[in-house]
Amino acid sequence: MTDGFVPAPLAQLPWRLLFLLIGLGTFGSIVLYSAAGGSLTPWAASHALRFVVFLTMAIMLSFIPEERYARIAFPGYAVVLALLVGVELIGGISGGSQRWLDLGFIRLQPSELMKLMIVLAVARFYAMLPVGEIRSWTAIWPPLVLLGLPFLLVLVQPDLGTATMIAIGGLTIMFLSGIPLRLFVGAGAVGAALLPIAFSFLHDYQKKRVLIFLNPEEDALGAGYHITQSKIAIGSGGIFGKGFLNGTQSHLDYLPEGHTDFVFATMAEEWGLLGGLAIIIAFVLIGRWGLQVANRANTRFGRLTAAGLSMTIFYYVTINLLMVMGLAPVVGIPLPLVSHGGTAMLNVMLCLGILMSIERHNRRRTGL
Repeated sequence: MTDGFVPAPLAQLPWRLLFLLIGLGTFGSIVLYSAAGGSLTPWAASHALRFVVFLTMAIMLSFIPEERYARIAFPGYAVVLALLVGVELIGGISGGSQRWLDLGFIRLQPSELMKLMIVLAVARFYAMLPVGEIRSWTAIWPPLVLLGLPFLLVLVQPDLGTATMIAIGGLTIMFLSGIPLRLFVGAGAVGAALLPIAFSFLHDYQKKRVLIFLNPEEDALGAGYHITQSKIAIGSGGIFGKGFLNGTQSHLDYLPEGHTDFVFATMAEEWGLLGGLAIIIAFVLIGRWGLQVANRANTRFGRLTAAGLSMTIFYYVTINLLMVMGLAPVVGIPLPLVSHGGTAMLNVMLCLGILMSIERHNRRRTGL
């Protein structure tokens, strides 16, 4: 069947979402072009190429039935967990952290992929669990093991930000599955009480990041330099920005990591408040679409997975924006589809591909 002159498979694609993603990816390339001083290398061209490849991959993933994602949830989790162990054994070290496996064409960061696999694995567990056991201990300890193992492996890399996102992703699925709220409140109270002890186990640079977050002006030229320069870049952009290629903080190398973690600051300096709002609204619309997919899903696995993947993208964006605005410690979380970085973009596109697959599954079941 066809919809007018458009083949049915293409007509079933969420074209509004795809145009939104293309807009974000294109805007990201433009920002990276400016961050390099008006050059396609080393960031803009590779960003654009990866975007095209990964978006094509996401569209192809949307044609895979939802049931297959359910079947590969546990094996996929095991593979990524093995990759995390491999990072500890043979992983590359950069900036004092051991997080990457060099595959030649891409430096793979398995911890990024675990943000996806923890959602699939925990959602699969609760989809298989009888509804009557949701309030039993059986519904609690297996997911805690599933998220605890990668959390500890990523924590020792060390990568506190990614480890926290993995834990939050798993806990989100546990909450959505119907685990009693009192358990989360109790665990939160215990966690808050243990914060001083946990702080003592952090690496020195991680402790400094937390302290600088609380008072960045204390060492504005040292540990607080990133946050200070990021605030200056965002604030100096005003409402309309300084104009394309007219940024100073990034072009004069005052803003560290202006093409990755702090790309939003690079953008805001040149495009101002309006550019920042455009990016935020785009991600809000993507999140809204994802939650609509979850709401319409007609299987327990589909509902939990769609909601979990939507929240994973939400955590990416929220943590990055809070970080660059000085409202959260610097934890190295990139801005999806805008920051330069292959693994983070790959992970988000995988999330979107699976979400599109669940939406297609919903349409097939309802006959739409």
